[in-house]
Amino acid sequence: MGAAPLDGVTVVSLEQAVAAPFATRQLADLGARVIKIERPGGGDFARHYDATVGGMSSYFVWLNRSKESLTLDLKQPAAQPVLARLLERADVFVQNLAPGAADRLGLTGLRARHPRLITCAISGYGSSGPYAQRKAYDMLIQAEAGLVSITGTEEAPSRVGISVADIAAGMYAYSGVLTALLARAASGAGTAIEVSLFDALGEWMGAPAYYTGYGGSEPPRSGAAHATIAPYELFVSQDEIEIYLAVQNGREWTRFCEHVLERPELAEDPRFASNAMRVLHRPLLHGLIADVFARLPAVEILDRLERADIACARRNSVAEFLDHPQLAGRDCWRTIGSPAGPLRALRPPVRMHGIDPVMGPVPSLGQHNQAILEELGFDPATISVWRKDQVI
Repeated sequence: MGAAPLDGVTVVSLEQAVAAPFATRQLADLGARVIKIERPGGGDFARHYDATVGGMSSYFVWLNRSKESLTLDLKQPAAQPVLARLLERADVFVQNLAPGAADRLGLTGLRARHPRLITCAISGYGSSGPYAQRKAYDMLIQAEAGLVSITGTEEAPSRVGISVADIAAGMYAYSGVLTALLARAASGAGTAIEVSLFDALGEWMGAPAYYTGYGGSEPPRSGAAHATIAPYELFVSQDEIEIYLAVQNGREWTRFCEHVLERPELAEDPRFASNAMRVLHRPLLHGLIADVFARLPAVEILDRLERADIACARRNSVAEFLDHPQLAGRDCWRTIGSPAGPLRALRPPVRMHGIDPVMGPVPSLGQHNQAILEELGFDPATISVWRKDQVI
């Protein structure tokens, strides 16, 4: 395998929870050295969300492999020279501190002192505007960005079941850092990157925003169905297997009627002649399809759908996903180390020919304190008290 693409790049991150750790883990997977600065005592609070992975948090394990953990209480004067020396040697500095915290810690104006440094600030709402000082968490951003209003059923709105605002912001931060590294290779100068959860999720809300802004009404909450495409939803077989299908165009609709429903006349029915008409008559359409599926076992339905080349899927549980044949047959799993022992982890989704991802162990809190301090030229014995309750 070839060298890791970001080998030689050093990232210093003041990070917690999801968005920034997700961004820096992508960089670590590409070979960057990521030094994660954590609060002494408790560390990143995502360490304590749950204890399901051998006593560790599922969130923390997911987001923090391949990193080095250094505990520093940045409110203590003794920590400042350590951070300063780290930043002298860093290529990238990432932080998602609470609003105003970076200013209080003297972390503004870094690029004036370090012109080649790439800084990346991840926040809830950005550094300006009336919401700039608000605390923000994923569910709150989903609500403010309108995602909750179009998610769920007609009776009850719902948040999305994963941290989509955090993940969106983390991915934009990651791509922004990669772009800045590419630009620096040409110009020699770093840059400042700013990403907010609100803006990131706002970009993901593009289709419903256009639909609402120009159509005059929001897409309706439609549960597991697509709000503006039909049939694009869940049906149940005779043996009570839940099957999703998606018909995207007129050609597929004709094949679906002929080969799956075995009712070719429906393809010419004016009530279903276009997607817009099928959405308008969704309850009637759903009932017609549901009646056919209720008389057939799942294996027969899936066979008909495959022969008609109609996209479909079974509704899997998370446990069924973990055992999915598409994962088992494509070298998708790796073993990583952790304080709890070896763990199974999915490899990153981007595959580059000749390059294997770097998937190192999950660090324990402060695991790399002594090594990093000595590397920076500090004697750990002379820099001992970082907080009243924490000694290195």
